[in-house]
Amino acid sequence: MLTRRNLLKRYFWTILGSFVLPLSIPIKWIQTAWASGRKILPKGFPKAELKGMNPAEIDSRNLEIDPIDKFGTMGPTDVAIDLGAYRLKVTGEVNLPLSLSYDEILSLPSITEDVLLICPGFFANLGHWTGVPLKAFLDKAQLKKEVEFVDIKGGREKAIRIRVESIDSRKIFLAYRVNGETLPQKHGFPLRLVFEGVYGDEWVKYVDEIVARVHP
Repeated sequence: MLTRRNLLKRYFWTILGSFVLPLSIPIKWIQTAWASGRKILPKGFPKAELKGMNPAEIDSRNLEIDPIDKFGTMGPTDVAIDLGAYRLKVTGEVNLPLSLSYDEILSLPSITEDVLLICPGFFANLGHWTGVPLKAFLDKAQLKKEVEFVDIKGGREKAIRIRVESIDSRKIFLAYRVNGETLPQKHGFPLRLVFEGVYGDEWVKYVDEIVARVHP
């Protein structure tokens, strides 16, 4: 019997079937993409085309990881860090300022995420990054509730500013490993900011300070 419910089901699947989708994409990925508003790229999507795209608008989960020797670089590549003297400082509007050694950073709970790095017009690389969430450092330093911005500072006085409310909604962390290997010097050893959805010029390399601020 063709009930109203069955008619609606038939209409739904007819509409869904009118879209051509790669069979390798599970329906839960489609739902995730719809929710996030990002376009899922199919497996085998030309890497050359990525460099002209906006990372905030695409979902790269189907793409293959690029080998490290194929990674492009931007900004300084020759900053030499003495690990014996190195400290990551968390300062500004916090209740417990931090000064962490490299070994102390490695001992913190870590995450590993596949995040796409795009330098518009030049290169695009998908890396398998491992590091510590930015929020973990802020929580450890006891961020004051009135803080609105966080500055991430790195080599050659490079710095960017991030609004605090955006930190929970994206993959934002300080990476010390990529594709299972220690982060190479030219890619920002010992720490590089991995910032999902923004262009690579904001992925600060050689990070050595996090500054919490109430006002810009």
